[in-house]
Amino acid sequence: MAAPAIDPMHQFQIAPIGGGELVASPFLFTNSALWMLIVLGTIVAFMWGGMKRQLVPGRWQAAVELLTGFLDNITRANIGPEGRKYLPWVFTAFVFILASNWIGAMPFAILGAHPFTVTSQFTVTGVMSIISFLIVLGVGFWKHGLHFFSLFVPKGTPFILQLLIAPIEFISFMVRPFSLGLRPFVAMFAGHILLEVFGNFVVQGLNAGTGGGAAIAALCFVFVAFVSALELLVGAIQAFVFALLTALYINDAVNLH
Repeated sequence: MAAPAIDPMHQFQIAPIGGGELVASPFLFTNSALWMLIVLGTIVAFMWGGMKRQLVPGRWQAAVELLTGFLDNITRANIGPEGRKYLPWVFTAFVFILASNWIGAMPFAILGAHPFTVTSQFTVTGVMSIISFLIVLGVGFWKHGLHFFSLFVPKGTPFILQLLIAPIEFISFMVRPFSLGLRPFVAMFAGHILLEVFGNFVVQGLNAGTGGGAAIAALCFVFVAFVSALELLVGAIQAFVFALLTALYINDAVNLH
């Protein structure tokens, strides 16, 4: 009997809860929407439990305050005194990406629930990057008007070089929302494919019933454990990079560097 074909892309398929056909309807509840709600509920519970404002904070409150302070430092260090204005979005983006990445990497399948990593969908990370880009544009034109276009011309550049540099800077600026959303999407997409492929190798190696198959299964299991730990680290790094780049892009709009 032939071994079943490995389909690592099946885990990214958006499907209606309860079965049925996937159609374009705002009233269709999918696995993606379900896990977005789970992520949202987890974030709300974490923040709610850590907002007791006790004089001597417990561990939960200390964790929330540490996270808030960490992101506040990112905005202040990269934007300046006005950084606190933009902390809500930077905080929201960081926490959502981090929670989505980590929840999607949890082995809930042991309990019969198959997690769906919403950040493995470019539509999610892409929309978040577009929001960051719109904030940059809004702040830039609100604070500087048409002078915002001077962002594409470095100070002191000769006029002849301006004709060459300005288009390059403009194209680089317009690519930002695409690259910003692409990083977390690619990281989670690639990591999950690796886990799916080598997880299937473990199963097939054990089903082979031979010493060689068992050895391959053991080796692949070690690799799965390593990639799982690495994916948790990469999930945190991608959340940090998204927050940091968002702060840097807003800094360009605020200070026209």
